[in-house]
Amino acid sequence: MAEETRTAPQHAAHTPLDKERLRLLIAEILDVEVSEISDRARFVDDLGVDSLMALEITVRLEAEFPVKLDEEELTRLATLDDTYALLDAKLRASS
Repeated sequence: MAEETRTAPQHAAHTPLDKERLRLLIAEILDVEVSEISDRARFVDDLGVDSLMALEITVRLEAEFPVKLDEEELTRLATLDDTYALLDAKLRASS
């Protein structure tokens, strides 16, 4: 009995950016409820993100999306809206 196995690649070369998917990813990284990740919740002040968590967010974003984030850009990522805008701009620029 041969079983047909289909596996999707974990990450497509050009993963589309979706704000809700980004919200879920950040909630997963921070181990918080998705409802806590509002568009304007500040990562550090409202969600308690420390430098280690910020590094984890960066690593996961770079793994999930075909982008490279430099240190200057990372300092601008204070909210989900900021993160979405930066990723959107970088993905559009690379298209």
